[in-house]
Amino acid sequence: MSTASTPHLAVATPERVALSLPVAGIGYRCLAWLVDATLLFFFWVVAYFVFTLLVSDVLGVFQGLSGLGQTLLVVGVFATQWLYWTVGEVFFHGQTPGKKALRIRVVRLDGAPVGLYESAVRNLCRAVDFLPGLYAAGCISMLLTPQHRRLGDLLAGTVLVRDERIDLDKYTAAAPGEAVAVAGRTLAPDEVELVLAFLTRAPGLQPDARSRMGAKLVEKLGGLADEEKAAVLASPEATESYLRARVRAER
Repeated sequence: MSTASTPHLAVATPERVALSLPVAGIGYRCLAWLVDATLLFFFWVVAYFVFTLLVSDVLGVFQGLSGLGQTLLVVGVFATQWLYWTVGEVFFHGQTPGKKALRIRVVRLDGAPVGLYESAVRNLCRAVDFLPGLYAAGCISMLLTPQHRRLGDLLAGTVLVRDERIDLDKYTAAAPGEAVAVAGRTLAPDEVELVLAFLTRAPGLQPDARSRMGAKLVEKLGGLADEEKAAVLASPEATESYLRARVRAER
């Protein structure tokens, strides 16, 4: 799908930098779900065979349970499914294995990382989105909403965005012979987008605003000792060269 026809999520960062995040369409979402569903299927197949090693008649054991016991078992199966989606989204930057494979992630409508509440709500609503079968309600909702949001996303205030591979060659390379120290943690995709947005707009900013925003980004990314930070903040060129190197290290 072309960039022009792809819906985007427009957000503003605390540093007052505008970002436009491409929204994941129904195709991306369906493929990611298939990957996750396949992993869950193999998990339950393995669990079934392990259980058969302990109990020969699995169906008989289930039928022998009381009504309450059968209900609790079904709820337990659903809870396991819910934990798979929720834990992945909360603790792995909005990505289950399927979403990571398709390079998409769940974020809040302001572009911030999804939290426990939002993830819990959107994944509890999977039971409704699945009705009457094969996520029919969810697919209809995604087709009718501009940002391809299923019912769970509408209730939780979330949206799925794409992690695009970004060509850094369009940014000015560091000066020949310039040594740039690259240190610190791995950057999250939204942090990479933030740095790239700043580098794009930096030449058109007032000198004071350019230096101030660059310093805020260096502080936000962290990973520098006091002496290294002083060298990086010595000039806007040094600051932007360091930020560019941090982003290049994520390729």
